Amino acid sequence: MNRLLARLLLIPAMVPLLLWMIVPLVMTIYFSFIRYNLLQPEQSGFVGLENFEYFVTDPSFGAAVLNTVLLLGSVIIITVLLGVALALLTDAPFPGRSLVRLLLIAPFFVMPTVNALLWKHMMMNPIYGVLAQVWLFFGAQPVDWLTDYPLLSVIIMVAWQWLPFATLIFMTALQGMNHEQLEAARMDGANYLQQLRYLYMPHLARSVAVVVMIEMIFLLGIFAEISTTTSGGPGDASTNVTFLIFKQALLNFDAGVASAGALFAVLLANIAAWFLIRMVGKNLDR
Repeated sequence: MNRLLARLLLIPAMVPLLLWMIVPLVMTIYFSFIRYNLLQPEQSGFVGLENFEYFVTDPSFGAAVLNTVLLLGSVIIITVLLGVALALLTDAPFPGRSLVRLLLIAPFFVMPTVNALLWKHMMMNPIYGVLAQVWLFFGAQPVDWLTDYPLLSVIIMVAWQWLPFATLIFMTALQGMNHEQLEAARMDGANYLQQLRYLYMPHLARSVAVVVMIEMIFLLGIFAEISTTTSGGPGDASTNVTFLIFKQALLNFDAGVASAGALFAVLLANIAAWFLIRMVGKNLDR
């Protein structure tokens, strides 16, 4: 009876949560199987898998998937490598360490749109941006980053914002490291590279797996940085799957195809999450 009462008391909280999750998903599935274009409301009806076929055969689809993979892989590699390096650099006590750690974590709290505007106007502007002034100082021609290297520009923006998250996780993990083992390794003559390989990295393996899993899930939905800076261009050079869905939904007013694209993104995210959860589980079992 006590267990039943506890479950009954959870119902008022569980029902709204389930509705909040299930209703949009059911509506998305429904719209993905019907013709629903806001510019042609009179044309409707069940179309089967036609919306999925239209989305997959879109000329921008291949570029969007490739850009999504490049964006995910590049940001994860940059944040993990630099995050581990920054965590190791700030692990040992030194004057002002608390302030340095605070400054390292601060960019993570910047909103994505503000982050994109900061890089677009303050850093990457080819006329008055900081990078342009550095180029001019050395006598070089400033680079129009958002036009010449659009995807690289987005990668830099996103990596800059997610690097503090990875650094924070790794710094926290290092706080629980057994320093007696480090002292013993130093006394046995182990150099820093050997300590890094046999002590630090095995200890950080779980944290790396967690960072990769969380970033993978959230980075699949990157949108604000692309919309604010490059608008997916030039052409499809910086279009990812999320922005392609946006173009189908709001630029082409085709809710049916956009819903099919959203289900494709959900499927992609679940496949990635399944592999990552297995990877994290193996690390936790060690």
